[in-house]
Order: sequence, then C-alpha cells, then structure tokens
Amino acid sequence: MRHQTNKARYSTSRPEGGVSWLRALAGLVAAAVIAFSAASVAQEGGSSAPTPPTPPAAGQGKPELTVDALSVVKVRSRAISNARSSRSLGPQREGTGVVIGSDGLVLTIGYLIVEADTVELSTADGKAFPATVVAYDNATGFGLLKSLRPLPVKPVQFGQSANVGERELVLIVGFDGVAPAYVVSRRPFVGYWEYLLDDAIYTAPATVNWSGAALLNREGKLLGIGSLVVGDSMGTRAQVPGNMFVPIDLLKPILGELKERGLTRSSQRAWLGVNCVEHEGQIRVVRLTGSGPAEEAGVQPGDQIVRIDGVAVSDLESFYKTLWQRDAEREVTLDSRRAGSTQSVKVQAIDRMKTLRRPEGV
Repeated sequence: MRHQTNKARYSTSRPEGGVSWLRALAGLVAAAVIAFSAASVAQEGGSSAPTPPTPPAAGQGKPELTVDALSVVKVRSRAISNARSSRSLGPQREGTGVVIGSDGLVLTIGYLIVEADTVELSTADGKAFPATVVAYDNATGFGLLKSLRPLPVKPVQFGQSANVGERELVLIVGFDGVAPAYVVSRRPFVGYWEYLLDDAIYTAPATVNWSGAALLNREGKLLGIGSLVVGDSMGTRAQVPGNMFVPIDLLKPILGELKERGLTRSSQRAWLGVNCVEHEGQIRVVRLTGSGPAEEAGVQPGDQIVRIDGVAVSDLESFYKTLWQRDAEREVTLDSRRAGSTQSVKVQAIDRMKTLRRPEGV
C-alpha cells in the first residue's frame, strides 16, 4: 500500500475512449515487447551491467497488440460510503488486474478492492465487465476478483518467483502501459502500516503504472503483482527509485483457501492501528488510526516503542513478528518512552480483518 515513510502518489491517466489512444497503446506495447526481447538477447550474450533498455519509439513495432494479449485488464472500484480505508486510499480506486483463471478469476493488489462496494473490469477496447470481490489477504496484500461475465482474455501462466534473481530482465505490464525493467534486489519489505513481507521483488527503473501490474518473465509467465513505488529499490547500496512486487509464489499455497474462505488464517492477525518508522535502532510512532486500539489506549505520535509484551524491539520487523505470534484479539502491553520518561499501556488488539467494512448483505 505504502512505502515505509511515504507513499508517493502518481496519477496514471489517459484520454477517455478514442481509437487514436488504442492505436498508440498498441504501438507502445509492441515497442516494449520488441525492446524486452532484444535486451534479453543482449544480456544473455554477456552484458556486463544492468542498463535498462530504451524502447523504440511508438509505431516502430508492427504487431497490433494490446495489453489484453498479456492477460491484463483495468480495475476500477468504489469503496462503501463509510470505508475506513477511504482516508488513505480514496473512495475511488483504479489500477490493474491480471487474469489468472479461465473462469474470470483476476488477481490484483488488495488495496484497490478492500472495502469495495462496486468493482468493474475493462479491456483495452473499453468494454466493461462487472466483477465481485472474492478475497482480500491482509498478510500478503493480494486481492482476488471474479468477472460476472466471461472475459475475452486468456489467463496468464504462473512462473517461479523464487528463482528470480538480481539483474534478471522483466516486463512490467499495467493496463495503461508496458515497460521493460530489471530486478535489482530481493529482500524483505516492512511497511509502517503494520505490513511485512519476508521476501519482495524490487525492480528499476521506476514506472508510475505499478498498482496491481503484472511482473512477467521472458516467457511471459507471472512473477509478481505490483504493490508500490519505492525510493530505495537497491536497498542501502544506492537511492534508486523503483517498484516493489509481491512474489507470485506467495499466492500458490493460499489460492484455494482464498477462493473458499475469502481470506487466509494468516491474515487474521493482531492490529493496533499504529503507524511507526524505525530510525537508528528506534521505533517511533508517527500516526494513529482514529478510534483505533492504540489511540484509545493513549498512545501518542512521537512515542518511542521499546518493548511489546515484555520483548525488547528496536526495528519494525521484530515489532510486527512479536505482535503477530499470538492470538489476534488479546491485550497487548506496550512500553514506550515519552518526554524522557518510560510508560506502559495496555492495548486491546483487534483482528485486522474484523475492522474492514463490507457492503450491506455481504
């Protein structure tokens, strides 16, 4: 949903309708695919440095392709009127979905559809397809949709994201554009909104068309789903802007459970409603969810959290893992420093999935 300290907001827009836009998109897709193939050959031939390829100008690619051929559709959703997530995500959301099933099953990034009232999918020719939310997994960030009418889009095949290493050339496919990129790092991702991935895929250069985008390998197989834009795609080595993707391997063991239950057991975890950052071995509270457990208990922005349930913590990863290792709904003890003094507060943690609101009748 967001990067550790700040989610850069990008606007991805296009002229509504019009054959000229579709032709331009077809040219862009073809050009990107040609560049992707050419760069793959160059890298296999012994390229010494991962220099991102420059796509040819639109129109030089001859095949009349659209993103439909790459199993991608557009996702538009509108949140219910009282959605808690509207404050940070807005009431109307737009991004990309990837068709993964011949029955109209579509994979996207969950924040596009969390607390959604209505969802619509659309293909490159502008045709709209109503959809329903199948699942949202708070642990991985994945979201599942199902088209209520047959989609004229073939499903993508899954790749093996565990085998993806640095310097591998990939293709980022969002509904509004296609871009070649390189995998530049594999490492955990820790988000300040109580979110953690033990392993994430980072790519560069950055693309603004990342929300729910498909990450494809050279064989056109799905490696991950676009989550956000980051300023440190290469980690501490350099401040290089890029994108973070949730690896597709995380979906494989939970797909059946998501389709059956609409969520996974691992997503039913303790939630405090506290946004924190870590800096020089300290965890600092920067914001609280209104009327959330932490705010109700008296936690304040600026507090330095030093222990949770008696366990000393100095980074967000250990803080989250300690929070989540026990029952979701329980009393949590937070020890913190404020204005030079130490205090202890009792916070009644909530099952995160129970805080999400649903349309009436769902």
